[in-house]
Amino acid sequence: MRLTKTLLIAFAVCTAVVPVAQAAEGAAKNVIVMISDGAGINTWHAASYYRHGGLGHEAYDAFDVKLFASTHPLNTSKEPTGTDEGAVTFDSKAIWNASPVDTVFEGAIGNYPGYFAGYDYIRADITDSAAAATALATGHKTYNNAINWSNTDARLKHIGEYAVESGRALGVITSVQWSHATPAGFLAHNRSRNDYVGIGKEIVDSGLASVVMGSGHPYFDKNGGAIEPADDKAFQYVGGRDTWDRLKSGATDYKLIETKADFEALADGSLDLSGKTKVLGTVENNATLQFNRSGVAAGNLLANQPDLPTMTRGALNVVSQDPDGFFLMVEGGAVDWAAHANNLPRLIEEQIDFNLAVEAVVEWVEKNSSWDETLVIVTTDHGNGLLQGPDSDKVAYSDIVSQGAGALPLVRWHNDNHTRELVPVYAKGNGADYFTSAAKAEPGLAAYHVPAESQVYIDNTDVFRASARAFGLEVEG
Repeated sequence: MRLTKTLLIAFAVCTAVVPVAQAAEGAAKNVIVMISDGAGINTWHAASYYRHGGLGHEAYDAFDVKLFASTHPLNTSKEPTGTDEGAVTFDSKAIWNASPVDTVFEGAIGNYPGYFAGYDYIRADITDSAAAATALATGHKTYNNAINWSNTDARLKHIGEYAVESGRALGVITSVQWSHATPAGFLAHNRSRNDYVGIGKEIVDSGLASVVMGSGHPYFDKNGGAIEPADDKAFQYVGGRDTWDRLKSGATDYKLIETKADFEALADGSLDLSGKTKVLGTVENNATLQFNRSGVAAGNLLANQPDLPTMTRGALNVVSQDPDGFFLMVEGGAVDWAAHANNLPRLIEEQIDFNLAVEAVVEWVEKNSSWDETLVIVTTDHGNGLLQGPDSDKVAYSDIVSQGAGALPLVRWHNDNHTRELVPVYAKGNGADYFTSAAKAEPGLAAYHVPAESQVYIDNTDVFRASARAFGLEVEG
């Protein structure tokens, strides 16, 4: 295949470069972290009910480690404070407090009765995706809005940098804009997640990653229709007009791909990279792969968009060419956007797309690698929407109700924003046992009907520690 031949030649030329950090013997060659953004436990359940009619049928259900994670930020400031003032504390026991309350949560799209003290607790002091991504990628808690930036106003080193220093490749893909908070957390550094131009420019100019994919195309709208950009703001998600022009002209390290056909060719190994070894894929959409298309129902997908499984296979084809291994982050970013909108059909649609990407990863590991060689972590950065069962106004944390495969489950939304509920973590492969050694007991998780060994939780910063430990790397801090 032309892809394989081109990349192997390029990597052979680079073998004289000595990596800064050497992996320990017995370390994992590859680490893959998959993030379904904004997916509380019932997001996973709703998709499984719709797809299979029951639980226990998804690829991650067969993983060796199944537990939960806390996600709270260091503080809820939008900029570095330099002090401990306003630090968020977390008490997992407070989540399950079923004492009735007479409160109202004011959301962006509506108001939600409080019902129970536990609901109020997990709707308060929430993380944003930037602080959560920073925790997952660096092992450091920080203020909301930070992209690998500390509360003391200093740059933080992320797992992608450690991976590249160890001689491995880095890949980051998402179903939203590739300069958005979660992908940026594994690629860049910035005091503010909203500096999309600066983030996008750093991603391209650093050349750190071997593959980056997502949306944010300046010449297409949310329905995948061709447009003429109205102004320079249309180019914000791709690092600004100048960065985009350099990508288009081939004046960067990256082969730019845009069409669905090229994403599919990358996935099947037939894409000609024109002598380059790195790929930046920007799908023909300025918003998301699918979620932001017109309407609110599922189905009638945009025909010119690749799906997340295709992008995942393409990314694996690139990063796996590095003989020393790789770190890959895959994000189902629009799951979060659907939860913000309380849109159950599209929430399920986005989560299923993510679950299919997990299947693509498992298939790749078992066909091209092994679980002794690769660690896969499947999780989320935080909950969103506080999705519960239809009678969860009367019984705290009551189950959503399956209506069978192909039918929407019965649910009740209690929020249209992020939460600090304990969220699922699934892991399998070399290094997965770190999570069980780091976990703390939380019997309240029995409310989710998980076995006793899963009634434990880690902190989201442990995802970084597990990744670095699996790689056998010495890390800062």
